[in-house]
Amino acid sequence: FLAVTEDLVRRRAEHNNCEIFSLEEISLHQKLEYIDKWCRDLKILYLQNNLIPKIENVGKLKKLEYLNVALNNIERIENLEGCEELKKLDLTANFIGELSSIETLKHNIHLKELFLVGNPCTEFKGYRQFVVATLHQLKCLDSKEIERSERIQALQDYPEVKQKIVEQEKAYLLKRAREKEEAQRRMQERQDKKQKQMESRMESKLKFDSPESQQDKENHQADGEQEMWRTVEDDEEDRRFWQEPTPYTPESRLETHRYIEEKRRPKDNIRDSKKREKPLWTLITAEGKVLNVNVPKLNFSLKDDEENNQFILDLAVFRHLDTSLLDVDVQPTYIRVQVKGKPFQLVLPEEVKPDCSSAKRSQTTGHLVVSMPKVRKII
Repeated sequence: FLAVTEDLVRRRAEHNNCEIFSLEEISLHQKLEYIDKWCRDLKILYLQNNLIPKIENVGKLKKLEYLNVALNNIERIENLEGCEELKKLDLTANFIGELSSIETLKHNIHLKELFLVGNPCTEFKGYRQFVVATLHQLKCLDSKEIERSERIQALQDYPEVKQKIVEQEKAYLLKRAREKEEAQRRMQERQDKKQKQMESRMESKLKFDSPESQQDKENHQADGEQEMWRTVEDDEEDRRFWQEPTPYTPESRLETHRYIEEKRRPKDNIRDSKKREKPLWTLITAEGKVLNVNVPKLNFSLKDDEENNQFILDLAVFRHLDTSLLDVDVQPTYIRVQVKGKPFQLVLPEEVKPDCSSAKRSQTTGHLVVSMPKVRKII
């Protein structure tokens, strides 16, 4: 999980001038920490589409009115008693099987809307009647308004319905215990298999590095075969993982997330290393010849201002580009401009005076305009 840091919260609070103490609405998609300490005035909190296993760290949000934790791994309702102003709670598509845990919401007297659709508990016989009878303050359940007659009927049937719910809940919890054991077994098998693959690859590498395989190294055939088999193994592992039928559980969601992250990490490392490796552009040849270069691919014009005995370069940099991202270097025979680290270089028709040159931004277009007085005086 990615941790919620103060800097992250401030970035998400741009609509509030980056002030977090007075923040009233925020959307996060990381593991929730410290939010109840930094943003006490939150009224709306979006935490949907995450892997949050339990509701926590929101108990001090006294002003919270709407909490969205849809599409997570939550299995029971808890730790919301402190959210005194809570009016709307969205728990869509989680894994709530402990339906009796909704009794903790009795303390949230302002709660009017509750969403539980997509949870295992909605499959229980008597689910809706139990919720309606338990939470008297509720006005709407799963987008359907609760009628007065429906509540009266639910209250009359409550003892019988509650008994059925308790029995179904026990059966579900036994099933979950088996699912957790199976998930643990699958994870251990996968780790053992991965360990064997790593050991096998290490043995192949040691064999390849040995003196006996020197001839193979020279023609790179063994190296190529090794890489090919590694790719085949990875593709086969991918195919097995995605085609293997698995139950939809919090553990399987977490396993899928970890697998995707594991596969993505090497690609991210390669991409990051490429970013760190700054490309080298040839600006001056080994023989000392200065080249014309336009890496940023900007339009430009070089005007020979004979009246003022100077050259004027108009470089079409973007209007909103910060001037701090421009670096101008005028030399006697050429001019070089770094635009966000990318070089623009132009050889001048004749020598100029670097010390007397000036650069400014156009007020209308934002273009960079460089004036370069010539060395040769007008006779």
